[in-house]
Amino acid sequence: MHRFFLLVAIGLLSRLPIAAQDMVSKAQQFIRLLSATQQAQTCYPFDTGERYHFSYIPRDDRKGIAVNELTATQRKALFALLNTALSTETVKKVNDIMQLDLVLKGLEHRAENDHYRDPGKYYLTIFGIPAANTVWGWRFEGHHVAFNFSGDRNELVAGTPGFLGANPAIVLEGPQKSQQVLRAETEQGFNLLRSLSPENQQKAVIAANAPGEIITGAARQAMINHPGGIRYTELNPAQQQLLLGLVSLYVHRFTKLFADQMLKDIQQAGLDSLRFSWAGSTEKGLGHPCYYRIQGPTLIIEYDNTQNNANHVHTVVRDLKNDFGGDQLLEHYKADHGVQEAGK
Repeated sequence: MHRFFLLVAIGLLSRLPIAAQDMVSKAQQFIRLLSATQQAQTCYPFDTGERYHFSYIPRDDRKGIAVNELTATQRKALFALLNTALSTETVKKVNDIMQLDLVLKGLEHRAENDHYRDPGKYYLTIFGIPAANTVWGWRFEGHHVAFNFSGDRNELVAGTPGFLGANPAIVLEGPQKSQQVLRAETEQGFNLLRSLSPENQQKAVIAANAPGEIITGAARQAMINHPGGIRYTELNPAQQQLLLGLVSLYVHRFTKLFADQMLKDIQQAGLDSLRFSWAGSTEKGLGHPCYYRIQGPTLIIEYDNTQNNANHVHTVVRDLKNDFGGDQLLEHYKADHGVQEAGK
């Protein structure tokens, strides 16, 4: 059994609040570095509808403050905040994905003053007032990066929706040739598929053609009512290890303490309820569009590589109980404030 799940199974991990004191202090520090005008751009009430905005495509109407608008000191403070919620490896992936916009700019032969592809068009937005006794949240979002965090009294409540994408999935030319930011997500998915017997592959493969996008998209609430695929209980122990390892890869995009709590929630909801589904080509490489999904009572993980001749990956983690902090957190905020604040 995967080491973490073994610890959970034998009861060595208790359910503890996920401390977020450092996140609060880093958010406060970032806000203090902003001018009054920048603060007005960045800070919104917690109960605004804007908090549920979720998008991972290039756009010019994002709320918050862009990396392009920050000084070097402010940028350092922004990434210090990211490091309180995401693993070191994930922060590196975020940086690499941001720089892929320059690769795309070259591939698309865009003019130097064209900012459709721009590693500085990633926005930080803060909802509510970061403090030890408040409900608050924040979002970091741009092309192929979208993370949403919610906190309550120094406890990190939620870190999803959490999206990472890569275009090109594999850089085919230029100084970054062969770079593959989401290599592990691709390799480990194929490793699990190829470990299955022909009979079990038939159970796992739910469609001959892959969907052109992750199915949950940018929906406010994520749900796939008929997940299909192969159940955890139908896998042999080695294959179960591969499935749990794939779950762990996605969940450990977050810092270890928070990731471990998500894994414990998965364990408590029942590993037997996990399903692995595949659609599209079972061959790896350019020109072979494919999709896979892991779904259980508490989460949906999706991987889609179909666009740009199957060289454009989208991946997402959705917490079915706590996306955007969950409804209970919003009710907690409203109760603390007596009445709902006007949205911004």
